[in-house]
Amino acid sequence: MYGILFSMMLSLSSCSSDDSSGSNDIPFSADIFQSVVGKKVAFQGLTNNAVSWTWDFGDGTTSSEKNPVHVYSDGGYYTAKLTATSADGSSISKEVILAIDLTPYILLTGGPTATNGKTWRIASAHSAADKLADADADFSPIEQPLATGILGLLGMGEVYEDTFTFHFEGGYEIDTKADGAVFSGLVYQIVTAGFGGVVNANGQDYGLCTGLFTPDDNLTFTYVENEDLNVPSVYGPGGVLTFGNVTTLDFSGNGFLGFKDFQSKVIVQEIKDNSMRVVMFMAASQDYIGVNTHALVFTFEVVN
Repeated sequence: MYGILFSMMLSLSSCSSDDSSGSNDIPFSADIFQSVVGKKVAFQGLTNNAVSWTWDFGDGTTSSEKNPVHVYSDGGYYTAKLTATSADGSSISKEVILAIDLTPYILLTGGPTATNGKTWRIASAHSAADKLADADADFSPIEQPLATGILGLLGMGEVYEDTFTFHFEGGYEIDTKADGAVFSGLVYQIVTAGFGGVVNANGQDYGLCTGLFTPDDNLTFTYVENEDLNVPSVYGPGGVLTFGNVTTLDFSGNGFLGFKDFQSKVIVQEIKDNSMRVVMFMAASQDYIGVNTHALVFTFEVVN
């Protein structure tokens, strides 16, 4: 009986990981396990027959510990890499992609490791929440739901091609693609640029068009959570409505998001990793120039 137990103990001891003798019974292997709490990550190098470990945490820092604990200074997406080396000098590398402390701002910009920023466009597959609405306190729907590709049905499908890129450090870019025009309000275009600025008026029955546009250099954006936004509106007392405790995006120069009109500041209703829903305002009345009458509640999608 004691002989059997002793034999079992010998067998178990011979199976221990990272035996520096380089046992032929267990192949050289490596994998990663991690546990994330906020910006703190506990890593484990799950290796067999390794004698050294090199970690690259994806933020410019490294470690030679087998099971390091690392705290990231900023939230974002990071690729952590483990390189394990055996006694004979051979090595194995494994990687894991981490989503660390994803705040709404990180979801918008891609975080500090997104060297090219994060790029968005209006989604042609409109969500159930998308609508053309009045610019009143409840965004009362005029048309909802919106048909998939509704702007294309109006003969303005090029609107879905324009892209908008947010950078973590606050930079902003607009790409108008080949036509050099952007989705816009018809009244806005006529007032600010005349009929010559209108490129495509197929959406005129809804007060929509595309208009010539050249973005300013070095545009920036401002992201604010939980503010009270005062909006010129024909539905507000004294011509102003206040939307309380909303998240907003505003832009420098002639910057805007999605829809170019008198007001560039928009409300962000929801933001996820691959989609966000935004309220963009439109002043469509010739009798109230610059005062919002309508709102476009549209979903944007990430451009990969």
